[in-house]
This record gives sequence, structure tokens and C-alpha cells, in this order.
Amino acid sequence: MHLPDGLIAVVKRDCPTCQLTAPVLASIHEAGVPLVVYSQDDPSFPSGVTVVDDSPLEVSFDLGIEIVPTLIQVADGKPLRRVEGWVRQDWQALTGLRELGTDLPALRPGCGSLSVEPGIAERLAVRFGTTRLTSRQVDLGELEDDLEACFDRGWTDGLPVVPPTAERVLRMLEGTARSKDEVVAVVPPDLAACTVEKVAINAVLAGCKPEYLPVVLAAVEAACTDEFNMHGVLATTHFVGPVVIVNGPIAREIDMNSGVNALGQGNRANATIGRALQLVIRNVGGGRPGGVDRATLGNPGKYTFCFAEDEVGSPWESLASERGIESATRGAVSLFAGEGVRGVVDQLSRTPESLAGSFAACLRTVAHPKLFGRWDALVVISPEHARTFRQAGWSKPQVRSRLLELLTVPAEELVRDVDGIAEGMPTSSDGALTKFSPGGLWLVHAGGQAGMFSAIIGGWSGGPGGSQLVTREVGP
Repeated sequence: MHLPDGLIAVVKRDCPTCQLTAPVLASIHEAGVPLVVYSQDDPSFPSGVTVVDDSPLEVSFDLGIEIVPTLIQVADGKPLRRVEGWVRQDWQALTGLRELGTDLPALRPGCGSLSVEPGIAERLAVRFGTTRLTSRQVDLGELEDDLEACFDRGWTDGLPVVPPTAERVLRMLEGTARSKDEVVAVVPPDLAACTVEKVAINAVLAGCKPEYLPVVLAAVEAACTDEFNMHGVLATTHFVGPVVIVNGPIAREIDMNSGVNALGQGNRANATIGRALQLVIRNVGGGRPGGVDRATLGNPGKYTFCFAEDEVGSPWESLASERGIESATRGAVSLFAGEGVRGVVDQLSRTPESLAGSFAACLRTVAHPKLFGRWDALVVISPEHARTFRQAGWSKPQVRSRLLELLTVPAEELVRDVDGIAEGMPTSSDGALTKFSPGGLWLVHAGGQAGMFSAIIGGWSGGPGGSQLVTREVGP
């Protein structure tokens, strides 16, 4: 865009301050100062000056106008200095006219530019912006319902989604400093390259806010590692799907829920971040039920399963700290291949020994009470249960060590056909077996302040060919 040298003013008739300064603009013109006025809503306003119709708002967008009136000094086609609203002293300095506007108040704030109004700003970015989306544009028929179109094209998880218009995707991309063309991950099962833009599209579909996008990006990165083994998580007939645990300041910044009903519904960030990850796997990677996703039953968490750890009220270090990411960072996302939630109900234990016994008894049922050594588990310990451990001075490693000790059982009790149950460990097993490996039992703190209920999220195979907990730092 070529700008004329001299002064430029951007105004709109529907602005009291612009109307106040209309005679001032005429005075600048009469004084022989080069001046062009761009009017956003009425090419006949103001009178007595050269007016250019900017109702398409291209000039306002290119100049980044946020307030009208704005007076800009231009030299060699480039903006140098600007004044927003009416500030008599600054207008006098910019024009060189010392007596300018002496009959007006010294200061009057302006109005919002039409170019930054909600909805309009995004449309202008699509039309005039330098950021161009590279994803294929799908044109809908005039009578086609956009929500139904998303269902018809297989972009949903079975629930309605937010249509990913170009305006919404550009708005979502404002949530990260990363380039839209950066490849975030290669997504299984199709091993498709997934850019920041593709993640943003699915974040829109899921209903995310732009400020959630860095968390979604970290979750996608974690899911697509060899350690997490997203392809295996999809292909297994087991129940599991990605469970997303968020730590650090970012969880509080975006108002994630780590308290009452933390594993349930009602919080937008919790609900949509986990959903966005699942939609990326579906829409970019091709991981769909009945295709590579072969779960016999699945679990409701495969729609979305995401929550924040309550670090403020926790007696222990956070999961992120345990994983080597300090709390001073922006935050971290951990992924665990988990099934549905099973409750631990113990309202009577007042000693850590008794409570650990209850946890161990419930943990033994993960997968099957007679299957040991292969399965992982994530334990979400509520504040009331955590208080029992806190008051006794038990650290997280101490709790984990005691649970593993209680979950070490003579192999003869676990072999197949014992107790008339065909399922179990091979008959060659001897000595004692431990339910989980030390790296297969994770403890996090979350939940409401009232209620002596904790939760176990059973995992999948943690050995070769299985899935390991993966943590990634949240980026810009």
C-alpha cells in the first residue's frame, strides 16, 4: 500500500471525537499542510478536506488502526509518528500549527476503530492479512448446514463441533508464537505431518480458546512420541486413550479445573484441550473407531480426558517436577494411556498405613487381580486422603514404595487356575511378583476439599510395545 507523504487522518462519522476534530482537520487543510483523510463509514465526512473512502477498511487494517481519530505523519511512504484520539498538544506538534484547536478541550479520547471490532478484525485478516492459511478450503453449498457438514465429512467425534472458518483459525493461531507452518509432529496411524495450523484447526473444532493452543500443541507432541506409542494405544483392543495432566502456571492462567469435579464435566479448558488432541489424532492421523482404533469397548475418556494437578494444595512435588520440568517454567503436559476412572472409597482410615492398604487393595484390580508386572496405573489422590499422608509426614516416594511393597504377592497365588480362575500369570512363575514396576505407578493430587474419595486410572501395557508416560514442556 502506497501512502501519500504528509499527514493522514483515519476517522468515522459515528465517533463524537471525530466530529469534534472535523473543524480541526479542515483548518489543517486550509493551512496548506498536506492531508488525506480516510473515512471508515461515510466518504462525505468530514467536509472541507480530501476524503478517501475506507469502508472496506483495508487502509485501517494495514495501518493497524485501533482508535479513531488517528493522525499519522508519513514520510517516503512510511508512517513515522501517530496520535490516537484528540490530544491538542500532540496534534499541534505533528502539524506544526501552534494555534490548532485552541477552542477545543485539551484532551478527548477517541473511539474504537471499526477494523478491530469482534468478527470484523478476523475477516479483515483473512482478506488483507499477510498470514495465509495453506489448508484446503472446503466450500459448502448455499443451503448446507455448517454443523451437519462437519458430521457428514467425518470431522467430529460424534458430538457437534465448531466449524473451523478461516477467521476462527487465524484467531486461534494468535494463541501461539510458533509459525503456523512449523511441523509439530508426525501423527499416527497414517504418519501424517501435522503443522501448527492443522492443530489450530482441530482446536477450533474442539471449542478451544486461543490461549489453550500452546497446551494442545504440547499434548500433540507428547502423543506422537515413540514412548507414548499412540499407534499402539489406538490399535489395542484394550480400553485406553490419552489422559492429559497439566502442570504449572499455564493451568491457572487458562482457568483449568484441578478441584471439585476435576475429572468431570463443566470446565471449558479441561474439556476442549483433551478433545482437541483426540480430533488431531482422528482428522490428521486417521485414527478412527472401526479403522485402526480397535477398542473392544473403549471408555468415555476417549472423547476427552484432561485435568490440571492441584499443585498449590499438594503435600508433594508435582508430576512435572517429578518428570524433571521445574515449576518456574510456563508449564508441562503429561500423557498417560489410561482407561476409565475407578473409585477408591475409604472414609475411615486415619493412618497412612491403613489408607495405603486400601489403595493397594484397589490397585490390585487393575486389569485383573491375578495379572502382575505388565500394567501401569495413575492414582489421583484427593485432598482429604492426601491430608492423611501429609499429617504423617509421608513423602510421595514413601507412599509409592509402600504401595509397591503391599502389591508384592507370592507368585503361587497368581498362577492360572488358582481359585478356579483360568486367568492369571504363567505356571512357571515363582517367588514373588510386584503388580507395577517403580516407573509404572504415578501419583497426582487433585479434587475437591470434601470427600474421602480418590481415583485409580488403570493403564495399558508399560513394557515393550506398550505405552510410557510422556511429559512435554508447554512452549510459546
